[in-house]
Amino acid sequence: MAESGRSPLADYHASQGATLGAYHGAIVPARFTDPVGEHLAVRAASGLFDFSFRAQFALAGEDRVRFLHRIISNDVKSLAPGQGTYATLLTAQGHILADFHVFSADDRFILATDGDLCEKAMKGLGRYIIADRVKIEPLELFAIAFQGPESRPLVSKTLHVDIPELPEYGHFATNYAGFAVRVVRRSSTGEEGYEVWVSAKGLMGVWGAACGQAPTYGTLACGFEALESLRIEAGIPRYGAELDEETMIHEAGLLNAVSFTKGCYVGQEIVERTRARGHANWRLVGLIVESPAPPRTTGYGPPPAPGEKLLADGKEVGEVTSACFSPTLAKTIALAYVRREAAEPGTKLSLASGAAASVTALPFYSKTPTNQK
Repeated sequence: MAESGRSPLADYHASQGATLGAYHGAIVPARFTDPVGEHLAVRAASGLFDFSFRAQFALAGEDRVRFLHRIISNDVKSLAPGQGTYATLLTAQGHILADFHVFSADDRFILATDGDLCEKAMKGLGRYIIADRVKIEPLELFAIAFQGPESRPLVSKTLHVDIPELPEYGHFATNYAGFAVRVVRRSSTGEEGYEVWVSAKGLMGVWGAACGQAPTYGTLACGFEALESLRIEAGIPRYGAELDEETMIHEAGLLNAVSFTKGCYVGQEIVERTRARGHANWRLVGLIVESPAPPRTTGYGPPPAPGEKLLADGKEVGEVTSACFSPTLAKTIALAYVRREAAEPGTKLSLASGAAASVTALPFYSKTPTNQK
């Protein structure tokens, strides 16, 4: 992510008719054409996203494995170069300070997170360095994301390289047009997905090459408005919406971010206590808002606003965190935190606005594991 918070391609995108907006502290495309059409292209074929709102930093040094393993919530000792995982940095009280993906390279870990979380994550880890021989430093990398069932051949044709069968978070280094790049498999949408990381100088070349292949694969350039509706359908929590410093692992259902066998880490006692109890008092759930299906392009009024309260028999039991019209389901859907007693699928709730809603299990749609990040 650029220090300015502006995508290196922002001016180019604007010249091509994109509408720009702020997302995780960066100026990136909000939409190129119709967000619903962009959304459906990802589900049917593939979409191309400027992920300059993401940021990467390196953790290097001979103590890096031991250090990171004892601080974050997931297992990194078992990661071989070319493998990765999803993890969180917790407070001693078990609340989520930051979430990130950890990728093991030959001589370092590369951690990737949203740009507005990067400094917080670096400082949060850095405060635990005492005599450890580790070094944390930001990386000047930018990401282009390829999402959808045609994303793998699209990446292959774009970079002129065979993409091996990678597990989720698998990655490898290669070159394109004289620039070092890293290919990472990661779904942000519930579809098969990849990211290509490259320097600012190499970003336009990768974007242009991908756009040149777009007609072959039914690919559309997509903005963060489509990314949000895809994310919500896939039930993926986002920091700043479903996740913050008050959220706990079990509430958000982020069990894929935790190793229950690795031993001690910051916040582990609280995570284990919640697991032993068998439940959290709050749970992230899906909501189907029972309102007429909107027309394809114009929508049917606004979806529930983040923070809108949820009621059961007149009693407040939760609130909405994210909501959208789902092009895939042709329904208005939402993510929400509700009290445990209101979290069972099929539970009927009402919004403060008066609209009816029913609780449903997450994800609404996915070809990848639930809550995949």
